[in-house]
Amino acid sequence: MPTYDYFCSDNSRTIEVTHKMSEGIATWGELCNKAGIETGDTPANATVKRLITGGAIISNSGSEPPCASGSCCPGGSCGF
Repeated sequence: MPTYDYFCSDNSRTIEVTHKMSEGIATWGELCNKAGIETGDTPANATVKRLITGGAIISNSGSEPPCASGSCCPGGSCGF
């Protein structure tokens, strides 16, 4: 599923969430529910806007070998 960034002008916060392309989020309450966070002092009906961000493509067919440790390396380098 794609990841989207949403901005709330009422609290100047940007939150990243993952959801289906067919889904839409229009309010701070919906965004917090999807992100699993509390609404805090911001009204749940405050509007949010989806930001335009670049997409990332993840491929398992790369020419570099996988990380020898079996997990993510700091900075993504693995020492290669």
